[in-house]
Amino acid sequence: MTALYIGIALLLMLALWLLWLPVRRAAGLRDALMTFEADDRNNAENVAIYRQRLAALELALVEGEIDRERFAEDRLELDRRLLEDAGGQGRRPLKRVRAGRWLLPLVAILLVVAALVFYERTGDRQDLELYQVVESVAHAPPETKISVLAAEAQRQSDNPKAWAQLFPLYRDNGQFDQAIDTLERLVALQGRQPQLLAQLAQMKFFAADRTVTDDVQSLIDETLELDPRQPTVLGVLGIDAFDHARYREAIDYWRRAMAGYQDDESGKALRKVIAVAQQRLDARAGQASTADSTASAPAASLQVDLTLAPSLSERLPADTPVFLVARDVDGQRPPLAIAQTTLGALPQTLTLSDAQAMTPQAKLSQVDHVDLVARVSASGQAQPQSGDLFGRLQDVVVGGDHALTLDIDQVVP
Repeated sequence: MTALYIGIALLLMLALWLLWLPVRRAAGLRDALMTFEADDRNNAENVAIYRQRLAALELALVEGEIDRERFAEDRLELDRRLLEDAGGQGRRPLKRVRAGRWLLPLVAILLVVAALVFYERTGDRQDLELYQVVESVAHAPPETKISVLAAEAQRQSDNPKAWAQLFPLYRDNGQFDQAIDTLERLVALQGRQPQLLAQLAQMKFFAADRTVTDDVQSLIDETLELDPRQPTVLGVLGIDAFDHARYREAIDYWRRAMAGYQDDESGKALRKVIAVAQQRLDARAGQASTADSTASAPAASLQVDLTLAPSLSERLPADTPVFLVARDVDGQRPPLAIAQTTLGALPQTLTLSDAQAMTPQAKLSQVDHVDLVARVSASGQAQPQSGDLFGRLQDVVVGGDHALTLDIDQVVP
């Protein structure tokens, strides 16, 4: 806090100095104005012009160019203009240099008070104090961090950021009951936001030994009603499905959850568990009879020869992800199938089938025609962004017996 108050004090000193600066220059400005007024020759110039015009008017009268009545009117107009010009030069006397200086201390006091009141209302001193506490225990053991931040959260009981700093420490330390209490405090302060409800459901799920209790199910339903793509809740549902050997359902949940995460670490973790679930699913399928295996084979598939235009080969690194997506022509469903590779692996033949479906409700075998889009994602995210490379095939017949060629030859603007 000391650095903050020093900064405020320095800024106030600068503001007060700028207030005092015009007062310091007042004496010199008054002397310059008095000198200017003493040397002012405007009135003399006005009189000289008046005399020249009067002489020209008299000469016109003598030469008979105007009569006396016209002469009298024009001279009256000249006299009137001279009086107006001379009267317009009247100035009020300059005030003393020290006049009005009593206002300066009053303005300075008002400035200081206004600055402090403004900071008190719009600044966030609590967040600054919290930041200093967090920095002070940055390299401390977890127990020390929890103890210090718990005390700070109690002191700043109405500051949700303090509780948000405390929650991951409880979670990562396996203190689920305390983590649940902290999340409930956050929900009370910030409202029933989908992310908070999802984390609360996750904590209660693990606290109940990975069981979807009625309380957990209620939180899951509320979260999905607010945000059907909430990744934390979908991850919990995937774990529950995996624990009960519903591997295909688990894969479905985890794939949907992967689309909602923005960080690479979460995506890598989900890919690993999806691979494990897929291995167990394949092992179960291998134990079935040949007839059953044949019956359960994908009813439709597409083979796509994926290539990259030579002009775009140097734009992105070789490890950049490449997504091949099949969508229904009408655009009414989620992606029907998704395959992934890397830019360095191109050209490559990829196969799309029901095994790559994101949800059981949207499969390749459910449509006759699809649009194919291949995109090289510079950011690694599923959503298109500027700078990505892509190619497209429209209205492709599903189930054809020949491979399709899709060239990535365009750039997302």
